[in-house]
Amino acid sequence: MTDPTTGNAGLTKLAGDPRASLESLRAEIAKAVVGQDPAVTGLVVALLCRGHVLLEGVPGVAKTLLVRALASALELDTKRVQFTPDLMPSDITGSLVYDTRSAEFSFQPGPVFTHLLLADEINRTPPKTQSALLEAMEERQVTVDGTPRPLPEPFLVAATQNPVEYEGTYPLPEAQLDRFLLKLTIPLPSRENEIDVLTRHASGFDPRDLRAAGIRPVAGPADLDAARAAVAATTVSPEITAYVVDICRATRESPSLTMGVSPRGATALLSTARAWAWLTGRDYVTPDDVKALALPTLRHRVQLRPEAEMEGVTADSVINAVLAHVPVPR
Repeated sequence: MTDPTTGNAGLTKLAGDPRASLESLRAEIAKAVVGQDPAVTGLVVALLCRGHVLLEGVPGVAKTLLVRALASALELDTKRVQFTPDLMPSDITGSLVYDTRSAEFSFQPGPVFTHLLLADEINRTPPKTQSALLEAMEERQVTVDGTPRPLPEPFLVAATQNPVEYEGTYPLPEAQLDRFLLKLTIPLPSRENEIDVLTRHASGFDPRDLRAAGIRPVAGPADLDAARAAVAATTVSPEITAYVVDICRATRESPSLTMGVSPRGATALLSTARAWAWLTGRDYVTPDDVKALALPTLRHRVQLRPEAEMEGVTADSVINAVLAHVPVPR
């Protein structure tokens, strides 16, 4: 099976099924974004699992455009927050505003009150503001002045970040990284895809006008609800559960890591493998499904030792080594 985050893998299309609607997202988003099918698949998996996504890549690889196109194709409300060093938590969650006419305070909702929140360059703001999203991501509510306020459903945070070596970035706290279901890397386009991008722009494509690009809604919240119910009915054998646990426990014993995958990470891997199994047209999970989602689900949940990092070891290489050594159930 092809890794959905590193290569193209055809989704099984069944007429009259929510799977067909979600599959059509690829063709629709491709009208605006070139060559990012793996990232689209990752975002769909996150929606099915009610999780959040961290998108990492250098500036200018269409991370923001990808999220906006997804929201348009799913007919979901979306809002964008540009994270800057002077951004305050209340700029995200909202705050109480004094109304001089009524002589009372009223709540002014922040941009987090939407279906799909694009947190652009999240690692350019200090940890205090980054953590403002923690309650929203985990509890799907925000508390202002002691009053909890529920967020719309579905709700997904798609946060983009520049590679940490870039100047002016703040590494995300481990607690917040663990709240992201997937970390997807957005690579530079191939030469052919880059030519396609420039050709489109030369023909008048405007990334700020998705309607003119021809993107139309092909799925919606009802499709997501039906799909989530189908994913929940996907069978997971005891052998697959044990395989997931063995993979995560093996990361905790790796000499290259100071921190392995937590039980929350194991739960996340089981959930994403289940969603991927359903997307590929099966009602049961296989070891290949677990392997396919291991990198995007686990790469941000491990911490390298400084000496290993200096030797060129990466989180992906450690996870791949674990997958190669943990016995696969038959």
